[in-house]
Amino acid sequence: MSNGSSISQFLLLPFADTRQLQLLHFWLFLGIYLAALLGNGLVITTIAWHHHLHTPMYFFLLNLSVLDLGSISTTVPKAMANSLWDTRAISYTGCAVQLFLFVFFISAEYFLLTVMSYDHYVAICQPLHYGTLLGSRACAHMAAAAWASGFLYALLHTANTFSLPLCQGNAVAQFFCEIPQILKLTCSDTDYLREVGLIVVSICLGLGCFVFILVSYVEIFRAVLKIPSEQRWHKAFSTCLPHLTVVSLFFSTVIFAYLKPPSISSSSLVLVVSVLYSVVPPAVNPLIYNLRNQDLKDSLRKLITGCFPEGIKFLFPSAQQCRPSLSSLFSLVGGVLLVIMFSSPF
Repeated sequence: MSNGSSISQFLLLPFADTRQLQLLHFWLFLGIYLAALLGNGLVITTIAWHHHLHTPMYFFLLNLSVLDLGSISTTVPKAMANSLWDTRAISYTGCAVQLFLFVFFISAEYFLLTVMSYDHYVAICQPLHYGTLLGSRACAHMAAAAWASGFLYALLHTANTFSLPLCQGNAVAQFFCEIPQILKLTCSDTDYLREVGLIVVSICLGLGCFVFILVSYVEIFRAVLKIPSEQRWHKAFSTCLPHLTVVSLFFSTVIFAYLKPPSISSSSLVLVVSVLYSVVPPAVNPLIYNLRNQDLKDSLRKLITGCFPEGIKFLFPSAQQCRPSLSSLFSLVGGVLLVIMFSSPF
């Protein structure tokens, strides 16, 4: 194979060789994916329906849930379909699309987490200027900047990666397409120096965002410790700790995945680590935010019990209450899952 154009498909790393383990993997990922769809979907719906949650913090949280849904839907349905149909193949175009979408959602989420740390910093350290610094237009601009930065970042890396000649086979040592594994298929070490340069620039940018988040939380904790009221102290920590937990989970798994020593590079470990940073965070993020956020828990409880907001009641006077059962919610999520799985172009 002299170049990438001669490759019609890639072979992804399977989770198991036996049929029983493949089906076990399918059902395990099905449960995780359903949990991610249900959790993030409920967070999005709750924030959208309740007007008292239309604040900068919840606006960014809604964007985070959308990005989580996008990232897990990029990798998990294809992995599930491969296990269910006992195949490893993904088309060349499908691989490029999957890589682009995954890098887009992950990088946009990283930039959004940086913006959220600024939101928390202003809310706690400069509360009198919060309305000025984080008005609706400013929040929309910052969220749009995170999405646009992720899009440009993904477009640049995807175009550069798939412009390289590939002649080391078509077996990708990962259960989804990602940049480091595609680079291993290039013809020589000099072919991917451009992409390595882009990765170095990306690392510097990532470190800059990490330093910003770190400095923001140092200032937040200093300000919180000066608060005399224990109730306000508890509220400040309950607001920041979920975000700090999500950031820590995101950083620790990604850093271990890409900076682990070459001596521990078995296929089993690669799969476990990749699941930790690509599958687990989108599934547990809604749980992390709900555990310590009383406003969101109360609103979510009202949503589940079927209470409509005032605007819906005004539009539909006959609709007094709608009490959807959990089975109907799971049926809806399951239908979405089937559509994604069987209509996927990958």
